[in-house]
Formats: sequence, structure tokens, C-alpha cells
Amino acid sequence: MAGLNVSLSFFLATCALCEAARRASKALLPAGAYASFAREVAGAVQLAACCLETQMLVELGPWAGGFGPDLLLTLVFLLSLVHGATLDGASANPAVALQEFLMAEVSLPSTLLKLVAQGLGMQAAYILTRRCWALELSDLHLLQSLMAAHCSPALRTSVLWGTLVEGACAFFFHWALLCLRHRPPGHRVPAIALLVTVTAYTAGPYTSAFFNPALAVCVTFQCSGHTWLEYAQVYWLGPLTGMVLAVLLHQGRLPRLFQRNLLYRQKSKFRTPKGKLTSGSEDARTLAAEGSSQEPGHSSALHLC
Repeated sequence: MAGLNVSLSFFLATCALCEAARRASKALLPAGAYASFAREVAGAVQLAACCLETQMLVELGPWAGGFGPDLLLTLVFLLSLVHGATLDGASANPAVALQEFLMAEVSLPSTLLKLVAQGLGMQAAYILTRRCWALELSDLHLLQSLMAAHCSPALRTSVLWGTLVEGACAFFFHWALLCLRHRPPGHRVPAIALLVTVTAYTAGPYTSAFFNPALAVCVTFQCSGHTWLEYAQVYWLGPLTGMVLAVLLHQGRLPRLFQRNLLYRQKSKFRTPKGKLTSGSEDARTLAAEGSSQEPGHSSALHLC
């Protein structure tokens, strides 16, 4: 249990330091610089450092610490709750940043700045976490430090199947984000945390269920067993394809690229009465035609959420 206590202290210290960095940058920086860069860096550091420590517990905990899968899944759920409650709107996920761009919610320069911030934050977390392991504060950290040069890859299946798994995980994750984006945080955060835990349980044995391109680069791209191109196919192509499909099926279009609904049937905002036409009904039909022409994006999208 000493190793688990050290890891819990690591999680607490990481979240506390990142929260302090967020508050300081929010007070000192302009709002645009904070939203597009500073909070994304802090969020990426927090997410990546906690993920690296969790990955260490998953790999070494069962045989070196006696940790069961129930403990590890509970830890994943609790960390997901903490991330959802503390990231202050940061995604720390390039796929989510690109989703916001495709939804026409943010500009291209802001999206590019977020991607750079996320990459810098992930790499900073990788360096700092390895230095923390080098301090050998627990037996698990000692073992991880000795085995760091020979890490095991997170991809434990074929490249094609791994791509499908990551794509499916990303699809359900982004679909949930789109469906819950207008819900209060008290409902949205636990639902997303539960979904992340379920995907970690079902897809973890195959790909570790990252559905986050930057996080996958930080955790597993340096491990032997697969080429960079194979890793990119699984952890970049899969999640980005799942994200695009989620936006397309939820919206019926990609708002950044298309104004017209591509999937769902258009319907008029006004209903015309059936039966013999009179002068009044002809006026109503004219108004209905004008209303439908003014709202080309309105669709009967089945309200699947």
C-alpha cells in the first residue's frame, strides 16, 4: 500500500500545482492567451502526468503491488471526475480542439495555438514524470525507472483492429461531448467520467483506450514493437475519424465546411393546411416557402440526444 499512497500523493500534487498555474495565468494573462494557450498547457500537463502514473500502476500494480482491476478502474473514474471538474474548459485533446473547429466554434489560429499548447504540455509532463520516477519514492517508481528504457507498447492487437477500437472509442466519446455540452457540469462530468471508465475497461486490453492523439504520443510512441506509422494509424487516424463521424452524424453536416444539411431531411417551419386552396391558404403556402428558404440549415435530425 505504500506504493499506492505515493501514487495518490503524486496525483494530488500534480492537480494542485496545475490548478495553481491555472489561477496564476488567469490573473496575469489576457483572456485570449489564457483560453487558447495557458489553460491548455496546464490541462495537458495534468492529464498526461496522471495518465503516465496510472499506466505505471496498470502495468506494475497487479504483480508488484497486488492491485486488482476494481481498484484501478475506480482510480480511472475518480481521476476523470477530477479532470472534468478542474480543467476549466481546457480539452487537452487535439481531437476535441479540431471538433470545436469543425463545429465553427473557434477560429483556425486559436485551434493551432491550442494544438501547440497541448503538445508542449504533454512533453513537459513526460519529462517531469520521468524525473519524479527517478527519485525512487516507492518500489513501483524504482521498477518503472529501471524499465523505462524498455517500455511495453500500449497497442496489443493488430493495427487494423486497434484503429477500429480507437475510432469506436473516440466516436462514443465525442458523441457524448456533443450531446452533453449544454448540460450542467454536475450531470456532464460524471457521465463523461463513467464513459471513460467503461471504455478503459472494454478497450484497455487492446489499445489502452487513449482516443487522444497527443496523449498517445506521450505515453506509447517511444515504445518498441511498432513503427511510428503504425502508431499514427491507430492513435491519430482512428480517433480523428471517430470524431468526424460523431460530428457528422450529430449535426448532419460539418458546420465549418457545409451550410446545407447532408444527412437529414429538410422540413418547413410552417405547416400548410390540407384541402382546397383558398386565397388565404395560398398566402400561407407562400409564407411557408419563404420560411423554409430562410432556414436552410433546419433539419429533422431525429433529436438522438
